[in-house]
Amino acid sequence: MPLLDPQSWQPRLLSGGEHTVTEPATGEALGTVTLASADDVTTAARAAHGARNAWARLPHFARAAVLRRAGDLFAAHADELRTWLVRESGSIPGKADFELHVAAQECYEAAALASRPAGQVLPTEAPRLSYTRRVPAGVVGVIAPFNAPLILSIRSVAPALALGNAVVLKPDPRTAVCGGLALAAVFAEAGLPEDLLHVLPGGAEAGQALVADPHVPVISFTGSTVAGRAVGEAAGRHLKRAHLELGGNSALIVLEDADLDGVISTAAWGSFFHQGQICMTTGRHLVHRSLYEEYVERLAAKADSLAVGDPHRDQVHLGPLIDGGQLDKVHSLVEASASGGAKLAAGGTHERLFYRPTVLAGVDDDSPAYAEEVFGPVAPVRSFADAEEAAALAAASPYGLSLGIVTRDAARGLDLAERIPTGIVHINDQTVNDEAVAPFGGVAASGTGARFGGDANLDAFTDVRWTTVRGDVAGYPF
Repeated sequence: MPLLDPQSWQPRLLSGGEHTVTEPATGEALGTVTLASADDVTTAARAAHGARNAWARLPHFARAAVLRRAGDLFAAHADELRTWLVRESGSIPGKADFELHVAAQECYEAAALASRPAGQVLPTEAPRLSYTRRVPAGVVGVIAPFNAPLILSIRSVAPALALGNAVVLKPDPRTAVCGGLALAAVFAEAGLPEDLLHVLPGGAEAGQALVADPHVPVISFTGSTVAGRAVGEAAGRHLKRAHLELGGNSALIVLEDADLDGVISTAAWGSFFHQGQICMTTGRHLVHRSLYEEYVERLAAKADSLAVGDPHRDQVHLGPLIDGGQLDKVHSLVEASASGGAKLAAGGTHERLFYRPTVLAGVDDDSPAYAEEVFGPVAPVRSFADAEEAAALAAASPYGLSLGIVTRDAARGLDLAERIPTGIVHINDQTVNDEAVAPFGGVAASGTGARFGGDANLDAFTDVRWTTVRGDVAGYPF
């Protein structure tokens, strides 16, 4: 029996209206889901709040067992879930397999969190025991986007549950199944008690209600910087924590000693993987002037060699962009850059939602596709004279998510990275990397810092409580 039986996608009745789940490669309707209204969010948050204490009081091994079973289920249902990721989000099968692998690993790593030491004994001036203890935050609101829908949901949902919280998850309606209802089905089969995970596909109204709800003290948001600013502002007004993982315009610096035979594939992957619809995508290629002309030529040739098409029916390197709005944004940035003097070395064309991998040479600070986050398969290339200029160019961005540096001298690469504000650095690799065990997050306009992986999850989804214990009642002067 399929894990995602369309007849049982949404066991709870929602009131936000019907939404057609669409395959971007073909425009075909894959099914229908019901969206959540603000009232639905209120109901779900109240139910989650009521269920959380019993879950938090369970022994750590009982919560861990649910998370381990969930990890196993992602593997057991991989074929079915892969198809949904490919058809609903436009992923190529390899990218879908990566999401499934990370989803399972997130569950396994979260299971280990349940038994992490919960606090520490403190020194004290009084005759008492003084210690801290981590306690669940309560109900965690998770708002996840369309681009890596399974990973960007599970990396908050799994650790939050493991640490004793309930969760209300609002996936993007465009990936309501593979980014939301799939998780509900997996955790239900894994034995998660009722009301601990509510999946509410919805739009801005549902997201605003989740941020404002008094039963939800923590928000974990992944999405655009514009939307993230609004979430952060609203969370601040309601005095609740908001963990924000936002946009990026990450640089790949190619120093003069780089081996171009090795770097071109790396560079292409950084910009074109999943049609560039990744926050860590290599948005700026900064190449030493001695390699610049050859680099542009070879990257353009690589772009021209890549197959673009329907990832469910054909063997392709790139699938479709998620929808027409995203296509219009990408193409307008490319056209504006070309009109402003950038050279179109490859791509710049599309058929329906299938956008050709694009290389722009001769970009500068005023080229929109260089200065802004494109979120499409576009590689702007710019030259630099020396390491000082490379560092200045890389740092001259409002974003600070990921950074790649290619050089035969790894120590030199590390030294260069020290001059560039960023949350993530990869020496001799491109900018798109993710592991369940690694902290993840950006600085500046890319977010509020690392909030995934190990201790970052503990900080994100628990509160620290100070407790003292005396043998006798304390006495005071009055």
